[in-house]
Amino acid sequence: MRRGRLLVFLGAAPGVGKTYAMLEEAHRLLGQGRDVVSAVVLDHGRSATAALTTGIEAVPPRVVQHGGIVLEEVDLDAVVARRPQVALVDELAHTNAPGSANEKRWQDIDVLL
Repeated sequence: MRRGRLLVFLGAAPGVGKTYAMLEEAHRLLGQGRDVVSAVVLDHGRSATAALTTGIEAVPPRVVQHGGIVLEEVDLDAVVARRPQVALVDELAHTNAPGSANEKRWQDIDVLL
């Protein structure tokens, strides 16, 4: 199997539109017939960003309980099993829950590629 390709949306500060741009690109790819899923996309309460998630299949998160709180993490096994052409992964700087395969979300990307 051929290794995937990584496209990163960067911004100088929170709220500049990285997630929005990623979702717009996802809809463009869907329009071309590509198989796109959301592994994790956070709208941060922005209604315009939330609206762009409509029509994009979301892979359910892996639910982890730690220290009495419930955390939601990317379910890497489910995304890999689903085998989409494109997987959207937001918040690469996120620290994964204890017991996860990797400490940081950006490290999870290697599994998906």
